[in-house]
Amino acid sequence: MTSSKREPAAAVLFDIDGTLVDSNYHHVYAWSRAFAEVGIAVDAWRIHRSIGMDGSTLLATLAEDADDDTRARAKELNSRYYKETASLLRPLPGARELLEAVEKLGVQVVLATSAPDDELEILRDVLDCDHLVSAMTSSADVDTAKPKPDIINVALERAGVEAGHAVFVGDAVWDVEACKRAGVVTIALLSGGVSKCELEQAGAHQVFEDAIDLCQHLDDTPIAALANLVGAR
Repeated sequence: MTSSKREPAAAVLFDIDGTLVDSNYHHVYAWSRAFAEVGIAVDAWRIHRSIGMDGSTLLATLAEDADDDTRARAKELNSRYYKETASLLRPLPGARELLEAVEKLGVQVVLATSAPDDELEILRDVLDCDHLVSAMTSSADVDTAKPKPDIINVALERAGVEAGHAVFVGDAVWDVEACKRAGVVTIALLSGGVSKCELEQAGAHQVFEDAIDLCQHLDDTPIAALANLVGAR
């Protein structure tokens, strides 16, 4: 996304899956079905705990004994089965309101996701908020995504901001770990199905129930400090 006006020197980076769109359990279903079809036994709870992790890392973790061809087939099937659930995807409560509130504060809205481009297109259609977004990323931008910090660094570069002038909003331990490595403060949401305790132990600065809960308490977060930083308040 580009803009003719000069963008504010601060940004909120948003994960999408499990943070803005209720999609994590659709990913669990798709991976479960894909693994079963290629003959790999993986418990669904183990898949859920890996959602938000880079796809190749997820496969290496959950299918460590499988050969490259089997992993590639599982990845292909996962993508197919996930797309079959597209009509069921919905924005999480308050997702659009949160993006609107951040943009209104004069802080850039950046979609910092490692979703493949075809899945990102689906998520963007579900959110219907492209007019609020100043920049975005996808899996095509890095070799390996979360928990490595690469996708965070690309998002910062595209927004034209330093790590200290950004806040990340995500839902997974992998989000928090990636941001710690990139030097970005993380606000975590419970809407991805990860416990508050785990998110806090990983290093999340604050934890809220979902996007609407965060939106209602925005003034009490580092996002409000970003607004002050750019002189928007």
